[in-house]
Amino acid sequence: MTQRAAVILAAGQGTRMKSPLPKMLHAVGGRALVDRAIDAAEGLGCEKIVVVVGTHSPALAERVSRRLGQAAIAVQDPPLGTAHAVLAAREALKGFEGDVVITNGDHPLQGPADMAPLFELRSRGADIAVLGFQAQDPSAYGRMLLDGERLLRIVEAKEATPDELLIRACNTNVMAAPAGLLFDLLAQVTNDNAKGEYYLTDVILLANGRRLNVRAAFAPEEAVMGVNSQAELAGAEAVFQRRRRAELLDAGVWMPAPDTVHFAWDTQVAGGATIEPYVVFGPGVEVQAGAVIRAFSHLEGAAVRSGALVGPYARLRPGADIGEEAHIGNFVEVKKVKVGKGAKANHLSYLGDGSVGEKANIGAGTIFCNYDGFDKAETHVGAGAFIGSDTALVAPVTVGEGAYTGSGSVITRDVAPDALALARGQQVEKPGWAARFREAKQKLRRAKS
Repeated sequence: MTQRAAVILAAGQGTRMKSPLPKMLHAVGGRALVDRAIDAAEGLGCEKIVVVVGTHSPALAERVSRRLGQAAIAVQDPPLGTAHAVLAAREALKGFEGDVVITNGDHPLQGPADMAPLFELRSRGADIAVLGFQAQDPSAYGRMLLDGERLLRIVEAKEATPDELLIRACNTNVMAAPAGLLFDLLAQVTNDNAKGEYYLTDVILLANGRRLNVRAAFAPEEAVMGVNSQAELAGAEAVFQRRRRAELLDAGVWMPAPDTVHFAWDTQVAGGATIEPYVVFGPGVEVQAGAVIRAFSHLEGAAVRSGALVGPYARLRPGADIGEEAHIGNFVEVKKVKVGKGAKANHLSYLGDGSVGEKANIGAGTIFCNYDGFDKAETHVGAGAFIGSDTALVAPVTVGEGAYTGSGSVITRDVAPDALALARGQQVEKPGWAARFREAKQKLRRAKS
């Protein structure tokens, strides 16, 4: 297979987002737009990826550098159009002789399968392959003038004739071509237009002028949905969620109200699991077959094993690992704790940093006191242990297998296996005190009246 590289255009200022966060760091399905674009390029088999950024978004450049390295960044300065943006990547691709695919960083739903037809056209002899879509409302999109698969030119809406405006085949600015040919053509693009910019679409006109073979492939309109505003971002999120729900229902996941469940880009739910209404998944969650996630729960960075029951109103934070048949109940928060098979924490508890052994019982109101203002420490509850309601376990501490803690205790030292630990003030009873108190209060009120 011919080597492949990708140039991802991500230098737009994103002013219509009206946000201090750079547009390309906004997320769909919990995954930043730039990462989704890189994912798609990697899925296409691109061994080199260059992201074109602007000087206005150092946070974006830093994100790309962390993932791909500094060599993957090309800076467009100043921004002089789409052709100029691709030319900014020429130095980063110096010596590369394979095919280059140009993609838009703000097309979050565009996957490898949507762009693969471009390389199929290349394998069939196309010098340049361009991706289009059939628009429901072509409005301001550039129209593709075609002769069968052959792309003759792209005409901008403001320059189109009335007949050309009726064309629904529209341009995406996504194309594939050999690196040498691409940069040769780009070098000939001029800025002789009203905006004084260098347009990538001029490459098509130049290629046809050389009698090169320029072909078009088409992707679904949803796949090339651009994001330039918060409303468009929400629209892309809605499409992503609809698709993911449909995939999981087809895989055998039971969701009685799927439209209320929100998934992340990497959520894994096995067939046979149940997801009740109004559950939200952040990134990094795995739910195994037979598990039940009850309503109004939030999960992120967590694993839920087969047969476990989570919620309602539970929160699983990163590092939570809920074992088979374990129960995490209402208003229980778990962070970085491995919960053993059959263990239960059914009510109003915080479990942070540590472990809970098999078949242990965590009483209502239990707190793992894991943070001293500077450092985190761990709490470990042994298999079969019983933690009484309203117990505070002050880490670092271990409660041995089969041990009990008395309700209302503050446990600061390790508890031996099968022991009972009590750490609370002794109850004192004063006979008749309540009656005397009421009588004195009533007498005082009568005196005041």
